[in-house]
Amino acid sequence: MIECLMGILAEAGSGSKVFQISLIVIVIFAILILVLLIFAYGSLWLQARLSGAAVSFAELIGMTLRKVNARTITVSRITAAKAGLELSTAQLESHYLAGGRVPNVVRALIAATRANIELSWETATAIDLAGRDILEAVQTSVNPKVIDCPDPRKGRETVDAVAQDGIQLKAKARVTVRANIARLIGGATEETIIARVGEGIVTTIGSAITHKSVLENPDNISKSVLAKGLDAGTAFEILSIDIADVDVGQNIGAQLQGAQAEADLKRAKAEAEKRRAMAVAREQEMIAAVAENRAKVVLAEAEVPKAMADAFRQGNLGIMDYYRMKNINADTSMRDSIAKGTPEKKGE
Repeated sequence: MIECLMGILAEAGSGSKVFQISLIVIVIFAILILVLLIFAYGSLWLQARLSGAAVSFAELIGMTLRKVNARTITVSRITAAKAGLELSTAQLESHYLAGGRVPNVVRALIAATRANIELSWETATAIDLAGRDILEAVQTSVNPKVIDCPDPRKGRETVDAVAQDGIQLKAKARVTVRANIARLIGGATEETIIARVGEGIVTTIGSAITHKSVLENPDNISKSVLAKGLDAGTAFEILSIDIADVDVGQNIGAQLQGAQAEADLKRAKAEAEKRRAMAVAREQEMIAAVAENRAKVVLAEAEVPKAMADAFRQGNLGIMDYYRMKNINADTSMRDSIAKGTPEKKGE
């Protein structure tokens, strides 16, 4: 091509050298750009064209300028076209720029179409942008998922509850759920399902009169919990609740009674100790009162000699009266000694 241009310029005569050089440079530059575009986008353009999902060079260049992965958009468009979905490049690019996972959404739409599940592009992108895995949701809607209750990853193996007879029961449940696409936006997650089922198991076991009735008919737990409509407000539809295992735990009633008896014993001991301390205090008070009264008696007896001396001085008491009183005192002391007896006689 360059040789042809040179020949034309040569035949034209001695034209402007500058114009010739400029024209040659422009042609070479155009050829280089064309070659670069073919190397950069030729394979994608040809792949899309042959797959019936044509993407122009202008769209591919625009994706690059907007920092969009052109290969991701093109492959996703080809995948959708082969599955019979009409998705424009603008739709895919818009979701990519919003931070969505375009390939995941396209595969989810294809899976929903194959399974006859109503799922629009707007709903799928909204669910994807909300942080939910739309492909997993569609797969779960087609193939129900089994959830363990309680979740072993949380560190608990069983749901523990106590019947009315005080016997503890340990239960394990397996919940079969199916994703509800219509409630996926804003619906509660698996943790809510596990928590509600666990609460239902505890309530059902707690309302049982005896633990034996639960062991005899564990399916009553499933029926009672399933009838509560625990999937309301969640992103799932509960298909079944199966009790995998029920084991007998501790006798919580006996333990509580033993703890109550021990607490009553401690309280009774405390009351007895309190009464003993009060009795000891009262005894000490009485001893102090006796000592006080004795002191008063001693003080009163000390006043007798003074009164007798005053009686002598005033002439109200004679010497014979004094000795007669002394004899009476001596006779009283002798009688007290005889009444008490000696220690040897007490031993006999």
